[in-house]
Amino acid sequence: MSETATPTAPSRADRLRSFLEQDPGNARLLADAAAAALDEGEPDAAAQLIGRYGPAPLPPALLNLKGVAALQAGRPADAAEAFEGLVAAGEADPVVRFNLAWARTLTGDHEGALEMLDDGSAEAAPGGPALKIHALHHVGRLEEALETGAGLAERHPEDGALMGALAAVAIDSEDSALARSYAERAGGNDEGLAALGTLELDEGRLEQSLALFGRALEADPGNARANIGMGMGLLARGDGKAAIPFIERGAERFGDHPGSWIAAGWALFLQGDHEGARDRFEKALACDDSFAESHGGLAVVDIAEGDLESGRRRTEIARRLDPNCFSAALAKSLLLEGEGRGPAAEKVRAAAMATPIAPGGKTMAEAIAAIGRRERR
Repeated sequence: MSETATPTAPSRADRLRSFLEQDPGNARLLADAAAAALDEGEPDAAAQLIGRYGPAPLPPALLNLKGVAALQAGRPADAAEAFEGLVAAGEADPVVRFNLAWARTLTGDHEGALEMLDDGSAEAAPGGPALKIHALHHVGRLEEALETGAGLAERHPEDGALMGALAAVAIDSEDSALARSYAERAGGNDEGLAALGTLELDEGRLEQSLALFGRALEADPGNARANIGMGMGLLARGDGKAAIPFIERGAERFGDHPGSWIAAGWALFLQGDHEGARDRFEKALACDDSFAESHGGLAVVDIAEGDLESGRRRTEIARRLDPNCFSAALAKSLLLEGEGRGPAAEKVRAAAMATPIAPGGKTMAEAIAAIGRRERR
């Protein structure tokens, strides 16, 4: 005797869609069906339903659902357009403002996001406090981020994402004690773990830092600071080949952060890949042509490839931009060695070894020194 399969009960969205077939002009029913589709994780179905609305423009309820559907479907520009329409129509309640801020953040418009993140909208959704800190961080308003964050942290003491975001800001503000305080309150948040890893790397506890970066990357494989930190830690441990993909991923995520591309360039240079190093140094230069390390890194590559004239020119540019430039000092030492002035070159290189270069790490010099010791064994 064969068993008869129990038919699956239709979902709420399916039931509402069937009702809508019988009453296609019912705007309220259309909105309910679209909302149900969103609740069931079907943003494309919701968008199709909204698209069936006849008159233009869409009423506020449907326009809001259109924006939410676009967010769920990974179309932040479309979402921003929908929510901007609501704001223009005077429908700017805190949730709408938060959703617009989130959509703008996803398109890279952090200044535009901040325009929407007043006190009400920043706390209208669970991710709002962290979103505001991220936006302030992205536009370089670090002091304001920490000041605003102190109040948010007091009101939301269990918000791990907020604590992680504040730890990242404190790292970039060079306040290690504050960064550790926030990071320790972040729980398993990837930004908090990455911040702790950075602090451990700064303080020379290499294996502890690598473990923390590993945990951060388990939580979010794309975390830029954790990728850079893992790469810098591996570089410091002498494993330059393993370091490169981490540093490259971090640089890609940081995007226009020249220091990340500089770190990638050095990792490749230390593996003997001059062409790859030149490409990364040029990417850093494209991010900011006033960043001395970009010119200095290119100078080192020029000198290593025998183009001393270009190396001298780039070295002087880098030194004018920053007299303490790490790569310019290294390039100068190579030029002095080329001229047979070894002791002077060693003195310049020693000075270069203490110069900060990479984001989140203490110095590139520590990593270079570690590899140098390993190669001389």
